[in-house]
Amino acid sequence: MSDELTELKSRYERLEMLYQVGSVIHSTLEPQTALSLIAREAARLMGASSCSVILVNPTTGFLEIEASEGLSDIARGLKLRIGEGLTGWVAQKGKPARVGDVAEDKRYIMLRAEVRSELAVPLEVAGEVRGVLNVDSDRLNAFTADDQDLLESLAGQAARVIQNTWLFEQLRLKARLLESLASVSRTINSALNLDEVLQTITRDAAVLMEAKMCSLMMLDDTRAWLDLRASHGAGDDYIRKPRLNVAESLLGAVVRRKKAVHVDNVQTSSGYQNVEVARREGLVSLLSVPLMFSNEAIGTLNIYTSAPYKFSNEEIRILSAFAELSAIAIEKARLYERLVDAEEHMRQNEKLSALGLLAAEVAHEIRNPLTVMKMLYHSLDLNFPAKDPRSEDARLMGEKIEHLNKIVERILDFARTTEPKLAPVHLNAVVEELCLLVRHKLANQGVKLTLALQRELPTVMGDAMQLEQAFLNLILNASEAMADGGALTITTRAIPTQVEIEFADTGEGMTEEQCSKAFRSVLNTTKAKGTGLGLAIVGRTMETHGAELDIQSQLGRGTTITVKFPV
Repeated sequence: MSDELTELKSRYERLEMLYQVGSVIHSTLEPQTALSLIAREAARLMGASSCSVILVNPTTGFLEIEASEGLSDIARGLKLRIGEGLTGWVAQKGKPARVGDVAEDKRYIMLRAEVRSELAVPLEVAGEVRGVLNVDSDRLNAFTADDQDLLESLAGQAARVIQNTWLFEQLRLKARLLESLASVSRTINSALNLDEVLQTITRDAAVLMEAKMCSLMMLDDTRAWLDLRASHGAGDDYIRKPRLNVAESLLGAVVRRKKAVHVDNVQTSSGYQNVEVARREGLVSLLSVPLMFSNEAIGTLNIYTSAPYKFSNEEIRILSAFAELSAIAIEKARLYERLVDAEEHMRQNEKLSALGLLAAEVAHEIRNPLTVMKMLYHSLDLNFPAKDPRSEDARLMGEKIEHLNKIVERILDFARTTEPKLAPVHLNAVVEELCLLVRHKLANQGVKLTLALQRELPTVMGDAMQLEQAFLNLILNASEAMADGGALTITTRAIPTQVEIEFADTGEGMTEEQCSKAFRSVLNTTKAKGTGLGLAIVGRTMETHGAELDIQSQLGRGTTITVKFPV
């Protein structure tokens, strides 16, 4: 009876100790802190000289000591293969091992010369052996069957703690990645210059994934080659490496299959084309995801680590989402560059139109006095004797006057070819397309653009290209009047006999004299800066379209210009 009470008391004490240890190791969700507590409490509970928590590295497959109590730094650096040593045997078989004298067990690998006995039990997480809990003693036969039962119970609790900390760490990583993703998406979408966008993407991706290096490769126009367009953390060797063939390279497969690729070690991978570059640069693990836009791959985003690393499914999903946002930002920057080119093209057209208009006005101004000179010359009837030198002079004067007249006629004929080719025009469509070109320019200048377009607006007869050019001049003229920002409102409306389009700005305004001369000849501009060609072109264009121009302005209050087309 006394022996049973002693055994019950001993079992109670062990359970009490196990409960206390369980309370301690469940007190944190920090993975490393939890592992250290497990090692410390297991050593205390078992009266062991040393204890180690050994886990399987998912990337390398080695058993590595993650936390320990009573081990030296050298001993903590030990790495074992599955099946190697007593610890490796337990991990391989999934069974506990209790050895009273390690000197007699061939499986034992010595970490400390003082060790005489060892007890190791498997750590099972979600039904899979993920590590080993190991205790040593400097005494022979230090651990009993009851100790083994107790350590197995502790290992069960420890496994749940490890699983919880891993889940917590995954959730925390996911939250951090999502938070970073939201932040960097705002950053990359705020830039408009393509090169700036690409550099921002690689920098933020490297920070997001805590990577050694990030590179961005894009397809060329033939879609047969991948070119390095931006990188963060890359050395000269990587930057100078040759372009990649899409059909033959590992990263080309990412584009072809539109799927992410993960390589454990590019320094030993047979599929990686630049192994020597990777070795010189210190690149190890690779995660490459496609840059997708409209269901088409336009390139790859590549993350490299400096040590072996296995990217989780969550990290792959996060980087893929980041790559999709990046592709949108890239296409946005490309579109902006095309818009800038289109705007520049329209400005060149404006200059050509201005030159044509200027030439026509100059020719017109010259023709009037030239006609008078021609009439006076003929009325003088300068008939000199054949041998008189003045006869040759008079002949030359007549020829040159006729030559000048022909030049003027040719210029005026050229100007007449710019007359509009009339066809039904939807003013709303012209305005909407034009505003796509200028919206970024106005936004950068701090000008808020508002469109108030009447639906089902009747068409007007006009030349769409010339009207677009005239409206562009009105918009740019308004923006120049709002150097410090303001508001521009474009309104269309229909009245019984007319269709109107109105441009109202909040700029510096104009005087009465400036208003009265705004659309007059370019040779009589009242504009303080510039040539005044823009509004002169507008006046000429609207005159040839049979449209009326109305201008209302107040200094410091803004200007409203209304164009009225006959229905």
